[in-house]
Amino acid sequence: MMKSLVAGCMLAFGLHGAALAQGTSWPDKPIKLVVGFTPGGAADYVGRTVGDALSRVLGQPIVIDNKPGAGSSIAADFVAKAPADGYTLLIASPSAISVNPALDAKWAAGINSLIPVTKVTASPLVIAANPQTGIKSIGDLIEQAKKNPGKMNFAHAGMGSAPHLGGVHFNQLAGTQLTPIPFKGGAPSVQSVIAGDTQVTFATPPSVLPHIKSGRLVGLAVSSPDRSPLVPDLPGMKEAGLGNYRMDFWYGFFVPTGTSPEIVKKLYDATMTAMQRPEVKAALAREGTDVSVSSSPVEFGNYLKDESRFWGKLAKDSGAKAE
Repeated sequence: MMKSLVAGCMLAFGLHGAALAQGTSWPDKPIKLVVGFTPGGAADYVGRTVGDALSRVLGQPIVIDNKPGAGSSIAADFVAKAPADGYTLLIASPSAISVNPALDAKWAAGINSLIPVTKVTASPLVIAANPQTGIKSIGDLIEQAKKNPGKMNFAHAGMGSAPHLGGVHFNQLAGTQLTPIPFKGGAPSVQSVIAGDTQVTFATPPSVLPHIKSGRLVGLAVSSPDRSPLVPDLPGMKEAGLGNYRMDFWYGFFVPTGTSPEIVKKLYDATMTAMQRPEVKAALAREGTDVSVSSSPVEFGNYLKDESRFWGKLAKDSGAKAE
């Protein structure tokens, strides 16, 4: 019995020592950053922008791995099952972390197998329309939608994504019946509006702002109550006439459960340093996205509890279904 106890203690000490050694040497090879959406969308843009800065801080390449599908839950599940060695990192939004687990229990286990590291960005959604619709304001959108119930639609980045729930929530508050049309990512959903295949989109800023600036889309408003300094030319929802509407959007970093505390701390500290670089702030601001880093991994975890209640309730109330 005593020999077994000693052996167990030695094994535990060995594992702890291995974790410490792992944390001390990390990183000594490239790190994979998994993005749950297609290239060209907001998650991809933020991931590449932040990943490039993070690679300079850590001294190792950050390799982007796009794994779209199921509102980015496929990517979350992939990372949750990856080795807990600090070399597989997830960038995720409310859709994977808060929405899909609330709608489908099969994704909950994967989310519970992730450690939150930090929030990295925050931004409002942007509501935009195809110029041929003649819609130039939120008032125009509501008026046309009510004149044509069920005949107008909006494109979004996938079932359970923030753009999807942004449109559903708009229907609830505005009394409209815009039909949601899903795509596998922000970029293809926005392209469908530009092409005229769909009429309106509730999109993340990096996906839509360049097209508003070029005139291929008409910006109607941002989803925050007031104007955002990141998108000063568009009204907030109070000014636009739907003051009780509000949708905030974020991206954050996660690693598999079992990753050593030393690595989590190193990753958090490196992200904090990377996000303070002026070129990172400028690149994100150009796309209507703000740097928003948590004060610690624990604080980010507590923040996610409140977020999960908000997004989960909204998803269930709206009748949304996980992909």
